Order: sequence, then structure tokens, then C-alpha cells
Amino acid sequence: MDLGIAGRTALVCGASKGLGYGCAEALVREGVNVVIVARGAEALDAAARKLQAVAAGAAKPFVRQVAADITTAEGRAAAFAAHADYDIVVTNAGGPPPGDFRDWDRNAWIQALDANMLTPVELIKATVDGMAARGFGRIVNITSSSVKAPIDILGLSNGARSGLTGFVAGVARSGLAAKGVTLNNLLPGAFDTDRLKGTMVGASKKTGQDIETIRAAREKSIPAGRFGNAAEFGAICAFLCSVHAAYLTGQNVLADGGAFPGTF
Repeated sequence: MDLGIAGRTALVCGASKGLGYGCAEALVREGVNVVIVARGAEALDAAARKLQAVAAGAAKPFVRQVAADITTAEGRAAAFAAHADYDIVVTNAGGPPPGDFRDWDRNAWIQALDANMLTPVELIKATVDGMAARGFGRIVNITSSSVKAPIDILGLSNGARSGLTGFVAGVARSGLAAKGVTLNNLLPGAFDTDRLKGTMVGASKKTGQDIETIRAAREKSIPAGRFGNAAEFGAICAFLCSVHAAYLTGQNVLADGGAFPGTF
């Protein structure tokens, strides 16, 4: 299927590895120009080289990299200096650490909100009006399955990402869709990433079980019988960015291998 977005330009955050990289690669394969942002310059450089190799075999879109902290005003300025008018924005930031809510002070909460709620809000604010003026725009926020089924040791993430979810629900219905701009959240369940490994380490410390036991039990609890991978996550992201998803906005798209047990 031709997604109809070749030649568009995307900003993909947290794209040096994991799910952010998966989204960037899927977009490049569709001929989308990408500006990738992450804090670690070395990992970002490696990601850019891989994406450039993919681009050489696609419609030759450009790949630019910005080593910056997107959660800061300076980092966002650097991203917009690399390209001014984005057609697609994929927001993504590493989740806050797991733990017990009794141990988190105000600063821990502010950091979680800055990374996982306020930064996406700033990126949305900076781009949607330009998208609307041009008649096309896609915002995809990578959040978490914990928005639908909270995870007790991820309270910082539960709170911050739920705040973003409520914000997006309102903005997506504010008249932007009629101007060709959609906003959706993509909720990953258990994907085989560094973030998942970190969560299992936290669970191991809390329960006393070894990590392999926790991993096996987690995989067994997923109807698909496995963890997801970044490439298939990226494919979902690319579809949400496509011309075919124009009638899909304000939604929370759950990709979890069937793990969530609810009907809705």
C-alpha cells in the first residue's frame, strides 16, 4: 500500500533506538524526509547512518540528525533550526523511572511532566497551525499501554501520560481534522526495548524474582506469546501518518499483542 506521504518531512523524537527509531525507519521507507532527535550523539549518529542506508534504496529522502534534549527550549529550537515546517511530528521521550510513589518528590513529578506531557504539548503548539495552513498534518504521540491499564511501579508515567492523553483528546476535536490535521496516541505494550528491560529490573527488585522468570511470565501473559519489535511498531506509526488515516483522530491506538483484557 502506498501511504501517500513520500516527500513529506517528519520530526521523530527519541529516534536513536527502540520504538522511535522504528518509526523513523518506517517513515524513511515511505520516502519521508526525517529529522531525528535524541540526546546521545553517538547512538544518534549510528541511527542516522542506518537510516541513510535505507533512504538510498527508497525515494532518497533526506535524513538529518539533531543531538539535543527535546524536553528543553534549546533542544526544540535546534530541532526547528534543522527544518522549520514539519508535516509529521512523532513525539517520544524515555519514560520516567519505575518505583514507589512514596519515594518521589515534587522534582521527580515535574521531570516526568516535562518529558512526557509538556514537551509533546509544546511540539504540538509549535506545529499544528502551520500544518492546518498547508492542509496536511499528522501528530503521533508515543505514550504507553499504562494509559489504559496502569502499572503500579510506573506511577510517574501513568500520571504524566494520562495528562497528555486528555489534552490530545480535546485538541484533536478543536477543528484541526477539518483542515487535514490529525492527532493520535500510539500506546505500546511490551516491546523488546531497553525500557522494557529497565521495567523488569524494577519488578525484580520489588518481587525478588530473577529477570528471566519475570520475562517468561510476561511473555506468557501476552496472547501473541511474545514481545513486540520496533519494526512492527513503526509500521503502525507510519500508517497513522498516512493519507489513509485522515478519518482517524483523537484516538488511543493500543499495540500490545492482545494483552489488555478489556472490550473497549
